[in-house]
Amino acid sequence: MRRRRRALRHLASAVTVVTVRNGDRLHGATVGSATLVSRNPLLLGLCLRSGSATAGLIREEGRFAVNVLAGDQASVARFFSDPNRPLGAAQFAATGWDPAPGSGAPLLRGALAHFSCRIATQVLVGDHEVLLAHVHDAVARDGKPLLSYDGNLHTVAQPSVGPLAAHPAPGFPGAAVTAAAQPAPRPRLHSPIEQED
Repeated sequence: MRRRRRALRHLASAVTVVTVRNGDRLHGATVGSATLVSRNPLLLGLCLRSGSATAGLIREEGRFAVNVLAGDQASVARFFSDPNRPLGAAQFAATGWDPAPGSGAPLLRGALAHFSCRIATQVLVGDHEVLLAHVHDAVARDGKPLLSYDGNLHTVAQPSVGPLAAHPAPGFPGAAVTAAAQPAPRPRLHSPIEQED
């Protein structure tokens, strides 16, 4: 099991903050498992700890937002992963945000991208709830993402090397590699990999 967990920690992922508005209640949580599931229709997948406030509010509301954090937002990731952070709207007091059209879920300023989502399916799998969600609106800006890799937060240190198909495999002439740097303290993520330790 230890060997499998170590291998799984080498799956790099974008760090996101998932937000939801349910009536007067606002909530956000750092999530390291957001992934593209389908392009047509456009579906995102998330894994949330079963029984968590985030999973419960999203199930109840049906709509939420995914904020893809930029490389300079490690403090935002750590804040929204802190179990001792304030509850409700107080979570967002120090973070600039705008309400998502339709749902009112907080869209965090400075994020690389925002996805406004509606639940398509929510299934209990092991100790997590797997959500598939339709993306009904999305916006993005240029910049480098915040990544979760091997239990730490990283920023991309070098420019993108371009489309995957345009570059040969490592060890062949012309191969190019990107690097990650600036590891930050490990946040508590909604992610099966991170939660198994």
